[in-house]
Amino acid sequence: MTRYFVPAREMRIEMIVVNSRFIASAAPAFTVEEARAFVHQVKAEFADASHNVAVFVIGRGNSVIAHSTDDGEPSGTAGRPALAVLQGSGIGDVVVVVTRYFGGTKLGTGGLVRAYGDAVREVLKVLPLAEKVPTQTLMLAVPYNLFGRVRLAIEALHGETQDEEFAADVTVVVRLAAGQVPAFQERLQELSAGRIEAEVMEVDDETIMPVGMVGADIL
Repeated sequence: MTRYFVPAREMRIEMIVVNSRFIASAAPAFTVEEARAFVHQVKAEFADASHNVAVFVIGRGNSVIAHSTDDGEPSGTAGRPALAVLQGSGIGDVVVVVTRYFGGTKLGTGGLVRAYGDAVREVLKVLPLAEKVPTQTLMLAVPYNLFGRVRLAIEALHGETQDEEFAADVTVVVRLAAGQVPAFQERLQELSAGRIEAEVMEVDDETIMPVGMVGADIL
């Protein structure tokens, strides 16, 4: 299963470099249109800033759209180093805008490269991640005497319980990373002496799940 990390939500940090204020705003963006909308939003919020340098990476692997702009900074000193950090992070479907309020002291070419690159690094350090993975949504009927152990099995495999209906048995709807489904079915067989098998209700090749729900470590 290909690991594909994406932002779980928006995040922002601020830093000061030789009196200049840098604000890095990051967000998930699954299309170029979404990325441009976020860039427009940040530019409108910080319309009085000296620069709003935008970079984004949409997709991963062989299907990637990457973009950067210097937004008035000397060519190659802002967008390019910011994009290099973003591309090296292993995160896809992400947009970052680095806003700069000039503090009266010029940073020079090298200083700008370091400042914009560092701003992206700092926001990525605190950016909550999710993972784009294939999943299956399963439904199963569980006798009450096995319900607690089935719940534990779901938790152990980082499953997401979507519904529980209590009647003669407990009907459970759970979403699991596709790679965890065989282990779950095997555990159900063990618990029920072969009487319980979950039915596949839905397959999704690109589900966004928080990191940890698929048992993955952050790269």
